[in-house]
Amino acid sequence: MKNNVNFNAKRINYNQLEVENYLKDLRLVGSLSGLFSDSEVPLLHYRATENLYCAGFGAENLARSDVSADAKLKTKGIGIKTFIEASNLQKVAEFNSQQELYKDLVSLEKIKKVAELRNNRLRFTIDAYGLNELAYHCIIRNKEGFYLFEEKMNFIDVDNIKLQNEKSHMYFFTDGVEEYKFDASKSTLYKRFVTNEYFAFVAVDILTNPLEALRKISLDKDEEVITFPETIIVPLYSTDRAGQKIIYPKSGLNQWNAEPRLNTKTGKSSPRNLGEVYIPFNSVLREVYENFFPPQDTPFDVELPNGNHMSMKICQQGGKALMSNPNKDLGEWLFNDVLKLPLGKIVTYDMLLEIGIDAISFQKLGESKYKIGFRSVGEFEEFMKEKTLPDYE
Repeated sequence: MKNNVNFNAKRINYNQLEVENYLKDLRLVGSLSGLFSDSEVPLLHYRATENLYCAGFGAENLARSDVSADAKLKTKGIGIKTFIEASNLQKVAEFNSQQELYKDLVSLEKIKKVAELRNNRLRFTIDAYGLNELAYHCIIRNKEGFYLFEEKMNFIDVDNIKLQNEKSHMYFFTDGVEEYKFDASKSTLYKRFVTNEYFAFVAVDILTNPLEALRKISLDKDEEVITFPETIIVPLYSTDRAGQKIIYPKSGLNQWNAEPRLNTKTGKSSPRNLGEVYIPFNSVLREVYENFFPPQDTPFDVELPNGNHMSMKICQQGGKALMSNPNKDLGEWLFNDVLKLPLGKIVTYDMLLEIGIDAISFQKLGESKYKIGFRSVGEFEEFMKEKTLPDYE
């Protein structure tokens, strides 16, 4: 073990047995590094660390939801990082889909806008998933093994940002608490992790013949086959005739602003509930995934990111809308808990662009049971190209 290691670092209040079992799993996976690398430093793929953490501590895996946390541990959002000891400047966010919001700004204003976008994502993650804290869980790799380190995931203090250095498209800055680098050519924000204190260590011996060890594992064909739940991505916006993303002022997330309903029996009109919204279920999705949801007007259960449940159903002519049952519940959740907008405010696509989220995923858990997650700008288009129609535009 390296000299002068300080093991007094603060950490989340884990159960000690869970920590010990987690370290054993890390050691096991690290021992297989020879399958993927010739380095003396044991390797950990980032997806493996996410799965190991969630399995070890009973956390919910959020890695596919494109938010600032990779896992949800009760009311804590956890960002999971693994990196070599000397490489403490690590990527924490990408802003490819939001370049239009900052690309023409001058240096200091550019990094302040990027900091605001970063803060928007942190706040969105907290609000949408019902969290009260964000933290980083870091696995530091060196030749000896893995060291564990944790720290708070801070908002950037935009008012105290100071530009320290600028090299071409690279901007180095601090907010007085953390040090950052923004690479404008890659639209990527990096943060410096000061890892001089740890709370745990596990030695890792890399197997000289990891394949031989794996061959000893029994893979009986009669064993239960692992399956993965089907998932689709649905945009929160519509597309106009020019191909531009838009949220129409009287439909979709602004359905509450449509014309008052006319009671055909009494001839009187009544205003719509301010929470009345729907998620557009476009014709391409309806055609390709016509059996993904229950038949039109048939309620199904949806688990929200914060753990609450909502009844939803396919509605309107041709099944073009995903609505809650009652229809105000979806709007009240989206406005109050997610977008943090007052009921009765027109939603625009630019509002979604500011938080970097413009689509949601529906994961099918069973008969009439689904789970919602959030997806970043551009993911719906990638989903349509890769999963359904190669020529989708």
